[in-house]
Amino acid sequence: MTISTATTISELKSKLTSWRSAHQTVGFVPTMGFLHEGHQSLIRKAASENDRVVVSIFVNPTQFAAGEDLATYPRDLAQDQLKCLEAGADLIFTPHVSEMYPSGFNTYVTTSGVSELLEGKSRPTHFRGVTTIVTKLFNLVQPNKAYFGQKDAQQVAVLQQMVRDLNQDLDLIVCPIIREADGLAKSSRNTYLSTDARQQAVVLFQALTLAETLISNGELKTSNIIAALNTHIQAQSLTQIDYIKIVDPTTLQDIDNITTDILLLLAVYVDQTRLIDNKLIHLEA
Repeated sequence: MTISTATTISELKSKLTSWRSAHQTVGFVPTMGFLHEGHQSLIRKAASENDRVVVSIFVNPTQFAAGEDLATYPRDLAQDQLKCLEAGADLIFTPHVSEMYPSGFNTYVTTSGVSELLEGKSRPTHFRGVTTIVTKLFNLVQPNKAYFGQKDAQQVAVLQQMVRDLNQDLDLIVCPIIREADGLAKSSRNTYLSTDARQQAVVLFQALTLAETLISNGELKTSNIIAALNTHIQAQSLTQIDYIKIVDPTTLQDIDNITTDILLLLAVYVDQTRLIDNKLIHLEA
């Protein structure tokens, strides 16, 4: 089995034309490359539900702010191609920046509400970059279904709002977080972690588990839960908390007292690497 690669929009459209003429369904997995098991789980899901699967690999500069890791973001296209092939993709789209943002480009897609909280506060230009590139990719690929991971929970909420508000004609499928054996959420940025930082990074998963335990034991005041998680995370020597939030899963608005299901979101620096994680916690009756 082989896998096709397109580097230009014209090549991509040429590949897609034959599929559409044969009335084949298309699943789409947008990525920034340096693929891991989490990405492969999305590709496998897409392959199981569609006739064809397109994976985009594009490190999108507009979602990085000045001083973030755009230049050093890990890249390994040869390995990515193998992982796409293993997982069942049919076509990889790997455009150059100039292909997606040609000279004179000055149009952006912005959302309000969910994009202005959490990651939007820490990285105020981030989601404009995400919604712009994803809209461009949706327009180009025109998939029947697009697949995203729950690990980027706020991104999922932003894109769900975008698809709904702009009447984009596709189904957005959200897939579970894939974790390492010790619970650390798989992420391309995990490669930045030193040995000591990698050992301490598991504290994010431990904090999610601690919160679930506290809630199941009857602690429903979010300030008490957040205080306990703060203490637990800060006990590690290399950690610095960006935020710990307990929010409504749909609106991402803060909750003071838990009366229904909640979404717990973490953003923590472990040494110099910023990691995020989350868990949807169900309130038992």
